[in-house]
Amino acid sequence: MEKETKSDLSEIQINKLFDIISYAKKNSSFYKKSLKNLNLSKNKFSIDLYKKIPFTTKSDLAKNNESFLAVPISKIADFVTTSGTTGSPISLYLTKKDLKRLSKNECDSLTLMGHTKKDTFQLMTTMDKQFMAGMAYFLGVQELGAGMIRIGPGVPQLQWDSILRYSPTTLIAVPSFIITLLDYAKENNINYKSTSIKSIVCIGESIRDENLNYNKLGKRILENWNINIYSTYASTEMGAAFSECTAQKGCHLNEDLLFLEVLKEDDSNALNGEYGEIVITTLNVEGTPLIRYRTGDIAKIYRDKCECGRASPRLGPIMGRKNQMIKFRGTTLYPKAIFDLLDNYKTISCYKVIIKKDELNNDNITLLLDEKIANSNILNEIKQMCKSSLRVIPNFEFIEINKLRGMVYKKHMRKPEKIKFIT
Repeated sequence: MEKETKSDLSEIQINKLFDIISYAKKNSSFYKKSLKNLNLSKNKFSIDLYKKIPFTTKSDLAKNNESFLAVPISKIADFVTTSGTTGSPISLYLTKKDLKRLSKNECDSLTLMGHTKKDTFQLMTTMDKQFMAGMAYFLGVQELGAGMIRIGPGVPQLQWDSILRYSPTTLIAVPSFIITLLDYAKENNINYKSTSIKSIVCIGESIRDENLNYNKLGKRILENWNINIYSTYASTEMGAAFSECTAQKGCHLNEDLLFLEVLKEDDSNALNGEYGEIVITTLNVEGTPLIRYRTGDIAKIYRDKCECGRASPRLGPIMGRKNQMIKFRGTTLYPKAIFDLLDNYKTISCYKVIIKKDELNNDNITLLLDEKIANSNILNEIKQMCKSSLRVIPNFEFIEINKLRGMVYKKHMRKPEKIKFIT
């Protein structure tokens, strides 16, 4: 679709929207009910009419999970769940057609970054526990015609053993784990700079700031390793990903697979360079179609033409989630602000943020850090940085580093648990 004109794109996407809305209304019991008063006519369907369709929320999906299923259960090829980082896990149902759509998305994303069938990828995230991302990248690499080494999360020694044995060119990993990987290499005299690794596909965490420059985490990786790192944004619900191109000026929308809205507080469209909530409609989905789904994720939208020549909209990093806003001692902030601050310190390779409600329903912030920091000069520096950057000083607790890593990189968790909300 990148080669089509803007008018062609509008017509193509309107047709795709009409098709998926008609399909969902006919086959999904949830949408049969919620769209029962919507009169659909292909000749009269427009973006204005689309905008009148009610939103679908995470609460809708959680409370009515199975009613979103649009095919007989016998047609489901794979059952996936969300990570549950912001609530109870939600199930999504994928048919064989949906798996093919998933493989196309990741193949397109990897190609966008400049990867080819000559690359070999090492997967540092799980493929089990109903996790979509690991499976998606595996399918995408197969579609690309490249090779995949499936190591899974954690275990730095095993990761390095595999890198040194098989010489992969690209890692697919959560970027904060790369810091742990580099620390392990330094501690064990592994000459990581001379390995075969050329690039990292970063998932689950941002490596860029609001101006699309590298954030502290991205800078820490690049200060230690002269490689290319690429940012992505995805969710299980959308069954697709926004990915950077080689120009690295935001993550591109795959317009074949998603219709995107970025909406301000009043639900009007965010303009170029403005923040808004990401709202998506899944295109060409068979098992669990979603119409005007509010992700809760807040990001900046870029609507101008990219340096790579593509006209598709691009997203900046996720600056926060609506339900993760923290109110602490009169200050409002998102977890990302805390992460960015801590990622600035090379001596901090692992941390955990605990948010707990007090008896007045206010948020208390506690930072769990390596016990070696407790009596170091850097602690005062961190406190001063919190005061100047966050305008508040949180509470601190100190834990033995291996125990702390176990609290963050849990075996039963699909992603590092860098923050925990206790209500």
